[in-house]
Amino acid sequence: MAEPFFQVKGLESGYGEIRVLWGVDIEVNRGEIVCLIGSNGAGKTTLLRTLSGLVKPTAGSVRMEGEALAGLECKDILSAGVAHVPEGRRLFRTMSVRDNLLMGAYLRRRDKSVDEDLERVMTMFPRLAERANQDAATLSGGEQQMCAIGRSIMSRPKLLMIDELSLGLAPRAVELLGESLVEINKAGVSILLVEQDVMTALDLAHRGYVLDRGRIVMAAPSEELREAPAVREAYIGAS
Repeated sequence: MAEPFFQVKGLESGYGEIRVLWGVDIEVNRGEIVCLIGSNGAGKTTLLRTLSGLVKPTAGSVRMEGEALAGLECKDILSAGVAHVPEGRRLFRTMSVRDNLLMGAYLRRRDKSVDEDLERVMTMFPRLAERANQDAATLSGGEQQMCAIGRSIMSRPKLLMIDELSLGLAPRAVELLGESLVEINKAGVSILLVEQDVMTALDLAHRGYVLDRGRIVMAAPSEELREAPAVREAYIGAS
């Protein structure tokens, strides 16, 4: 049986003596959107920070296309094709939108392909093209999220990890961003989406995992998770 495109097995990590993740197993197949849902404090952000190298794992493995990634430096994980859109966007607020996007290509040689990718991002997000020379601090929340996603796309990722797509955004902005993620996915980029808005996550994803207190407690296609009584009661507010 072929090895999954992206596979996490037995992953454990935390901060100092405080363990946050306990034996986490997840997989993302090529061309999939997979969501990770859970309440505040479940460990979702810690998982993405561990996968991108910001937090070092204490146990377990992370592999993409057979290449071991667990414990590597952030730049090496990015070079392997894993890009991370962090919670809160983390833009360079006093730099222009254009320069923020170009920072996503900092590991690439600056040549014609970078300019072509910049044009593609501007086409995908016309608001960014209109505001290309403005400081990132002047953007709305939705526009900042577009810029953060665009910056990651500039690295030409194989796997795009997004932490809290909808955080603090108006419903229309979330809808537009969701449409953009679908287009990014159709272009061949697999996506791992961490999202507290369960309905948004399940509407976008093919499959999902539920993380509770650092452990995966459920995994199923999105349609099944949406109808699961435990998910409806705990995260959707229905019984």
